[in-house]
Amino acid sequence: MDALIALAAPDMAAVDALIRKHMDSPVPVIPALADHLIAGSAKRLRPLLTVAAARLAGARDDACLKLAAAVEFIHTATLLHDDVVDSSQLRRGRVAAHLIWGAPSSVLVGDFLFARAFELMVGAGSMPALEILARASRVIAEGEVLQLTRAHDMDLSQEVYLQIIGAKTAELFAAAAEVGAVSAGASPERCRALRRYGQDLGLAFQLVDDALDYSGDAGAMGKNTGDDFREGKATLPLLLVMQRTPAEREFWVRTIDRRDQVEGDFERARELMRQTGALDDTLRLAGEYADSAKAALEGFGSNGWRPALADLADFAVARRA
Repeated sequence: MDALIALAAPDMAAVDALIRKHMDSPVPVIPALADHLIAGSAKRLRPLLTVAAARLAGARDDACLKLAAAVEFIHTATLLHDDVVDSSQLRRGRVAAHLIWGAPSSVLVGDFLFARAFELMVGAGSMPALEILARASRVIAEGEVLQLTRAHDMDLSQEVYLQIIGAKTAELFAAAAEVGAVSAGASPERCRALRRYGQDLGLAFQLVDDALDYSGDAGAMGKNTGDDFREGKATLPLLLVMQRTPAEREFWVRTIDRRDQVEGDFERARELMRQTGALDDTLRLAGEYADSAKAALEGFGSNGWRPALADLADFAVARRA
C-alpha cells in the first residue's frame, strides 16, 4: 500500500484534521472513547478509498475530504456497535472500548459518530453523496441484523453468507469509492465502475479476514485468532468445512451450535479446514473478487492512482493481518 499512502498523504492529513475536529465534544467520555478506537486505525482504509477514487476520477479540489471523514465515522460507529453485539475482547490491538467504558457508553458514542458523519455529509453539500452514504448506513444495519439472526446457522448457504458480508462490510467500501467519484463530478459510468471496485475489494478483504481468523497471527492482526470459532460464527471457511466433513457432524453441533468447546477444539477445526481445502477455497474466492476489482479500473487513465488502487486489491489478498 506504500504507493497509495504516499499519493494520498496530503489529503489524508487534512482528513485526519477533520476527524479530530469533529469527534470533539464537551462531554469528556465521547472524545476519549472515540479516540481509543480511531487512534488505533493506522491505514484509515475506507476514507483513503474515497480520496483515491476522487483523485482517480480527476478531482482537483477538496470536495472529497469531508465525505472521507464521514466514511471513517460511519465505519468507527459500526465497529463500536459490533464489538458490543459480539462481546469482542480486542479491537485493533487494544482492549475493546466497551470493556473500558461499558456497553451503554460504547453504543451511545457510536450514535454520536453516526450523527457527526451526517453533519459532515450535509457540510459537503452533495445530495447524491448524502444519498449514497445514507443508503450505505441502512444496508450495513440490515446486514448486521441478518448476520445476528443467522450467526450460528450451520446450514447457512454460501449465497446468503455473501449477501451478509456484501451488506455489512463491502457496502461501505463500495459507497466510499462511489462518493469519491461523485465528489469529482465523474460520469455515471465511472461512478458505477468505482462502486464495483469498492464492492469487490470489500468482499475480498472480508473473505481474507474470515480465513485469517483460523490461520493468522494474533499479534499481527490486532485481535484474537479463533474468535469466530469461539463465538460459533458461521463464516465461509466454517461453512465449507462443515459441508465437506459430514462424519464430523457431532463435533460441529457441539462446538458451533451448542458452543460447548474444550481445549484442542480450535486446533482440530483448523486441521479439518486444511485437510478439506476450506481455507484455500476461501482465499481463492477472495482472489477472484480482487481480480474483478482490478478489472473495474480498466476504463481509467493511468495517472498514478490506478496502479496504486490495483496494488490495493492485490494487498487485500496477500496480507497476513
